[in-house]
Order: sequence, then structure tokens, then C-alpha cells
Amino acid sequence: MFYPRQLFRLYNIHRIFVRHGFDQLLPFVRHYPLLRVLLWITPDYWQRDLSLSRGEHLRLALESLGPIFIKFGQILSTRRDLLPDDIAESLARLQDKVQPFPTEQVYDILQTTYQKPLSQVFAQFDHHALAAASIAQVHAAVLHDGRKVVVKIVRPNILLKIQKDINVLYMFANLLQRYWSEGKRLHPVEVVAEFEKALHDELDLMREAGNCAILKRNFTDSPLLYVPEVIWEYTRQKVMVMERIHGIPVRDMAALKKHGINFKALAENGVETFFTQVFKYNFFHADMHPGNIFIDDKSPKNNPRYIAVDFGIMGTLSREDQHYLAENFLAFFRRDYRRVAELHVHSEWVPAHTRIEEFEGAIRSVCEPIFNRPIKEISFGLFLLNLFQTARRFDMEVQPQLVLLQKTLLNIEGLGRQLYPDLDLWTTAKPFLERWMKEQIGFSAFLHNMKNSVPQWLETLPLVPELSRAALSQIQHQHQQHKQTLKEIKALRQELRQGKQQKIRALLGGALLISGSLMLSMGNLYVYNLPLLGTVLSVAGATILVLNLLTN
Repeated sequence: MFYPRQLFRLYNIHRIFVRHGFDQLLPFVRHYPLLRVLLWITPDYWQRDLSLSRGEHLRLALESLGPIFIKFGQILSTRRDLLPDDIAESLARLQDKVQPFPTEQVYDILQTTYQKPLSQVFAQFDHHALAAASIAQVHAAVLHDGRKVVVKIVRPNILLKIQKDINVLYMFANLLQRYWSEGKRLHPVEVVAEFEKALHDELDLMREAGNCAILKRNFTDSPLLYVPEVIWEYTRQKVMVMERIHGIPVRDMAALKKHGINFKALAENGVETFFTQVFKYNFFHADMHPGNIFIDDKSPKNNPRYIAVDFGIMGTLSREDQHYLAENFLAFFRRDYRRVAELHVHSEWVPAHTRIEEFEGAIRSVCEPIFNRPIKEISFGLFLLNLFQTARRFDMEVQPQLVLLQKTLLNIEGLGRQLYPDLDLWTTAKPFLERWMKEQIGFSAFLHNMKNSVPQWLETLPLVPELSRAALSQIQHQHQQHKQTLKEIKALRQELRQGKQQKIRALLGGALLISGSLMLSMGNLYVYNLPLLGTVLSVAGATILVLNLLTN
């Protein structure tokens, strides 16, 4: 159902895209008279700046439309295999070069947050934003103890802007789910709900600080990833203060080459970092566009280390999904397509009645052509499209809890394509997954689980006698209850049996009484001895009815 506010928002979206020449981005619009008329009657069509490139027009349109559209542009910017270079270059500015909000608002937010003058909180504060993105912007500062920090500040009134677009997404998702034949399988409403939850989480900087602390603990002293330290005493819900890091932006290829970074090792470390987050710690950075990633210029050139920032969107998986995904990846890398098909059925991602052999053949036809090929020759966008089309044939339902992981995989693939196009993704990832699976199901996993369980056993051991007594008492009580229940069931059965017999006797007595009465009334007309038989039947029927009443 369309609501006035949603219709007004749709009209604004239409105006902004018209102002920024979406007919130049989508040339087919010019071939449809109705669409051309819609362009001409929109006032913004005659106000657009023709001096800007199509990439700049698209970037400015997404900026004007707000956070959700900016995030969409950030994802697109990592997919240079899907976009022309001029558009990809322009959209890359959305990663950290969105128009910042005014300095006056920055000071107002900080003084309201800390309830004191800014000079009492920071020894120095740079009013020029270091970076600005869709949800927040970052400023450099120095604390009074000399520590160099960055201050992240949520944009004012951002929640209202986000909710307007979320409502529009819900509107379209409900329409799809209600009227499209594929709606039930694709779960559009659940997907939008997951997206909404991720955005609301990103607005709470205390939550982001907690995410940062967990990820830092997971990668303490790791050669793969460095995570800045949160300065908790200055962190609030709308303001976050953390250690300032210095590194080379991952998209600055010229600086990386000048520094002598080994790009093959960099790409392989990126793949291992991702799989370590997902499978070892089950806590992964789900917003890994190039604006959030730097390279530590102090790490060894042949073993470069990543630095991550912006922890607003983090992903986790259930233990079951994590296990099934690992087995799926491993079976996929081993080209064991039957196992992939079986796992999809066991995890209930496809219906239980799916024919394994048929599903196996369909998966093979999609996956086999991309093996033993470097990442520069593989389009994951096309691969996923083909995989989804195959899944559609087998009624595979979209798993909303995996949407963040799929988005992150697209970011990782886009980053890998940029850093080292000759990367063999399969060879890099397979050994890690084999080690992880061995740790999960091997003898070492058994010992690890035993080791983790010992403290709990020791804590519970003194309580065993009391727990045993309570258990025996409960068993005895349940046994008595069971006996009482059986007795009640037996009595109920007896009552039902008696009631059934009484109904039969009542029916029989009534039938005999009616039959006897009819014979008495008709006997003189037809048969000489019919009245006698009628009398007998009537007496018998009346007797049965009286006895039935007495025994009730």
C-alpha cells in the first residue's frame, strides 16, 4: 500500500535523478515516449548542469539522496569489472569524501555531548574533516595527555533521513512478497529488515566501539590485521574517539608500489584475514570497502599488514550456518558438487524433496567454468547471477542472515581484483578451510572442547550429590504423576465405553418401542397376530429404556 509520505519521497528521488541526467546513464529511456514526456515535464530536467560528467552526476545524485543510496554507491565503486572506469572513479569518492556537515554543527554536537567547552576535552581539534561518509565524519584531534586521536561524529538528523528510505524499501518489499511469484522464496521483507538493523547498529557509536574492541582482541599481535584502540573515556553514543592510525590507503596503488609492497602477499593476506574473521572468530568486518582499509607502512613489505577502521557493520553467523558454509566452500574448492548439493538439502536451504543428482549437475554447470582461472578472468557478479538463476529452479530460499556475508564477499573480490588480478582465490582459501575443519572435527577439537569444559565440570562437581538427589526425587514424582495419569485415562476410557453402551441401548429401546407402536396401530388392518407382536416389542423397548435410565 502506498502512503503519501512514501509517494512524496519517490517523487523526490525521481526529481534528483532527472536533475542529474539519469537518461544519460540509461540511454534506453530516450526510446520510450512516455518516459521522455516524464523527463520533459519535470522542472529539474531544465536545470541540470551539462558541464559535469556522467560519473559526477551519478555521485552527486546518490549524495543528495542520502545514506542508503551512498552505501549502494560504495558497493558499486568496488566493482570495476561491472562499471566503466569514469563512473567507478567518481563513485570511489563516496567511500570517504562525501560532503561534510558544517563545522558549527560539529562544535554544537561535541559540546552537547561532553557538557563542557571543547578546549577542556581536546588540546587540539582540527575543524576540517579528515574523512566524511554517509553516516558520520572524522576529525583529527590531540588529547591533553598528548595522544593523537580521531573523533568520529554521527551526522545530525541522520535517523530521520534513513527511516524515510527504509519505509520506501519496505513498501516495495511488501509489494514484491505479495504479488511476485518469487517473493516468498527471496524473502524481500526479511532482507530489508536485516539491512535496517545493520544501519541502526551503525548509528550507535558505543556499539561500534564495542565491535572495535572485540576485533582488536581477536587480532592482538596478528601479522594480518591491526585494529586501533578505542579511547573509552571520551566515547559516547554519537561520538567515538580512537587511536589515530597512519597507513597507506589501500586504493592508492601508486603509493603502495612506491613503498615496494608485495601485491601477491597483500591479496593473499586479505583472503586469509577474511576467512579468519568469518570462521575462526565468527565476527567479521562487513563494510570492507577501500575507504575503510589501510596498509601498515611499518610492516614487512613481503608480509604486509592491513589496518581496518569503521566497525559500524559487523557480521556473525549461527554455529550451524558457519559449519554449513565452511563445508560448502571446501566441497566447492574440491569440486565435490554432490556434497554441495547434499549440504544445501541438509541445511534446508532447498526443499527436502530436491533430487540430489539433478541439483548436483546444475551446480557443476555454473561452477566448473571458473576453476583454475585467476580472479581477473572471473566476474563474481555474473557467477552469483548464474548461481541465483540455478537456485531459482530448485526453489532455493534467500537466507537473510547471509546477506551481509554476500555483500562482504563482493567487496573482497573487488578489492582482490584491484590489488592482484592474478590471485588464485581457490588455492589461497582452500588450505585455511581444511585446517579450520580439522580443528572443528578432529582429535584436537575434542581436546579443545574438553579443556573448555573442565572449569564448568569442576564448578558443578560439588553440586552433584544434591543434583542427583533432586533428580531422583523428580523422577519419583514424575512416576507417581504418570501412574495417576494412567489411572485417570483408564477411568475416562471406562466412562466413554459405558456412555457408548448407554447410547446403543437407548437407540435399540427407542427403535423397539416405535416399531411396536406402529404394529399396534396397523395390526387390525392387515395381519391377525400383528398386535401381539407389537405389544411384545413395545414392552421390550420400554423395558430397555427404563433399565438404561436406572443404570445411568
